[in-house]
Amino acid sequence: MAAVAGKSGPLSAAVTKAVGLLPESVTRTVDDAVETAEAYLLLQTSGFIDVRHPAQVLRAVRGNRTLGPATTMIKKSAEQYPDAPAVTDERGTLTFREIDEASDRLANALLATGLRPGDVVGMLARDHRGLVLTIAAAGKAGFRLAMMNTGFAKPQFAEVALREHVQAMLHDSEFVGLLDALPADMPRFLTWVDDGDALPGGSITIDELIDRGPAGAPPTPETAGGFIILTSGTTGLPKGAPRTKVDPTTSAVFLDRLPIPKRGSVAVASPLFHATGFALWTIATSMGNETVTMRRFDPENTLRLIAERHVDLLVAVPTMLARIMALGPETIAKYDTSSLRGIVVAGSALAPELAERVQDTFGDVLYNLYGSTEVAVASIATPDELRRAPGTVGRPPITSHVALFDEAGRRITEPDVKGRVFVRAGAAFEGYTDGRTKEVIDGFMSSGDMGHFDAEGLLFIDGRDDDMIVSGGENVYPQEVENLLSAHPEVLDVAVIGVDDADFGARLRALVVRTAGSALDVEGVRDHVRANLARYKVPRDVIFVDELPRNPTGKLIRKQLREIPAE
Repeated sequence: MAAVAGKSGPLSAAVTKAVGLLPESVTRTVDDAVETAEAYLLLQTSGFIDVRHPAQVLRAVRGNRTLGPATTMIKKSAEQYPDAPAVTDERGTLTFREIDEASDRLANALLATGLRPGDVVGMLARDHRGLVLTIAAAGKAGFRLAMMNTGFAKPQFAEVALREHVQAMLHDSEFVGLLDALPADMPRFLTWVDDGDALPGGSITIDELIDRGPAGAPPTPETAGGFIILTSGTTGLPKGAPRTKVDPTTSAVFLDRLPIPKRGSVAVASPLFHATGFALWTIATSMGNETVTMRRFDPENTLRLIAERHVDLLVAVPTMLARIMALGPETIAKYDTSSLRGIVVAGSALAPELAERVQDTFGDVLYNLYGSTEVAVASIATPDELRRAPGTVGRPPITSHVALFDEAGRRITEPDVKGRVFVRAGAAFEGYTDGRTKEVIDGFMSSGDMGHFDAEGLLFIDGRDDDMIVSGGENVYPQEVENLLSAHPEVLDVAVIGVDDADFGARLRALVVRTAGSALDVEGVRDHVRANLARYKVPRDVIFVDELPRNPTGKLIRKQLREIPAE
C-alpha cells in the first residue's frame, strides 16, 4: 500500500489502468478529470443537483459566481421548498421563503447605510437566525464576510478586525464589550439581543434594518464577495483564510462519505463560523433540510432537540460528545434519538475510546472528519471503519488525496511509517490574508500534522508535526498518551504536552481533569501509562485541573496549556 490515498470509482480505476504507462503528470490530469466527472454524477444521484431541470442548475452556477454558495443555496431552496422549515432556534422556526425575503430586505438596508459591494463586513455571532440572515444578506450585497471567533479576547478581536480591514460589524449583544476596541465611528448592528442586556444608545438591530429595508433582491454583484474563515489560533493569533470561489464539486466531498439527508433535519452543535459547520450547513440547506441551531451547547438540551425535531444528522466536536456521554445512560435513555442516521465530528482529535462508547450508545452512526481550514476535507472515517480501527480518520473522499512525506520531502510509501500529512483537494484555500501560505510538495499542501496509513489504507493522525518531542533520545507523540489517558474511567478530559527538561531535553506533562468524586492521584496516572506504553512515554509531570482551555471548536489552546503552573 503506497502512502498516498484518494477516492477511486470504477471509471477512475479503468482510466487509470488504461493510461498507466503515461507520464505521472498526464496520468494525474486524466484521473482528476475522470474523478471530477464522477463527483458531478454523485451530486446528481444524491439529489444535490437535478440535471432534469437545467435552468435551475444554470441559476445555481451563476449564483455561485455572483452571490457565493451559501446565499445561492438559500435562494435555491426558497424556490424549491418555500414553506419548508429552514432554521430553528430558541425563538422558533423560519421557512426558506422567510429567510430569503428577510435577507433581501437586510441586504438593501445595509447597502443604504453606505456600505458597498466588496466591503469587508465582520460577523461576531453565535448560531441562530440572525447569523443565517447575515450570511445570506452579505452574499446578496456582495460583501466579503469575515467570520469572527466567539471565543476572542478583546486584543485578539481588535487585531484581527484591523488586519482584515473590517468596515462594519454585525454582532450579538453579549459581545458589546469587545466592540470598544473598534473605531467609534465603525457601523455596528445587533444580530441577537439577550433579555436584560444593556445596549449602547443608538443601537440598531437587524430586525429594525429588515423592517426598513425595501423588499426585492438588491442589484446582483458583479462577483461574489466571498468570506474569510479564521484558523483556530491555538498557538497564536488566528490567520484569515479567504474563500472567494468554491468549486461545485466541493459538496461531493461531503456527500461521498456522509449520510446528509434530503428534506430532513440537521442539528449543528459546532459553530457555524468554523469551516466544517459552515460547509455542512450550506449543503444541508441546498438539500432542503431544516437546520436546528443552538447558541450555547448543552448536552441534555441537544438530546432533547434531536428527539423533538427528529434530527437525522448531528454535527458536533468530540468534546461535545464526551459531555453527552458524561450524562450517563439513564439520562440519555430519556430521549428518543432513533432518528439519528449520522453523527459527524470534526475540529479536534476523536479519542478511540470515545468513538467506541458513542457507537455502543447510539448505534453505528459516527463519522470522523479530518481536515483543516487550509486543506479543507482530507479524509472521513465511516462507522464501520471506526469499529475496526477506533482511532482512524478513514479515507479521502472523492477529489481529495492524501500523501505522506518525510522531513526531506521524500514520499513515504510503506504502511505504519509516520510522516508529514499533505493533502491535495479542490477546496484548498487561496493563501492567508497576510500573504503567507502553507508548504506545498508536488501539489500537496501541508496539514501541519504527522500521521501514518495502516495496511488497509486507513489514515491515522499521530499529532501535530511541531508537537513531537525528543526525550532522552526517543521520539514521543503526546497524542498517543492523550488517547490512552482519555480511556481511563476516572479521566474526564486530558491534555499532554512537551516541556523543556534540563536532563532529557524535553519531558511529557499531563494535565488531567478528573471525574466527579475521583480519587485518582499522580502515581495512578503514571501507573496507567506505564502499564500500557513504553517507559519513556510516562509523563514526568501530572497536574490536576478543573478544566482545560479549549476554543469553541473543541481544540486545545496549546499556548494556554503551557501557562498553567506546574505546582
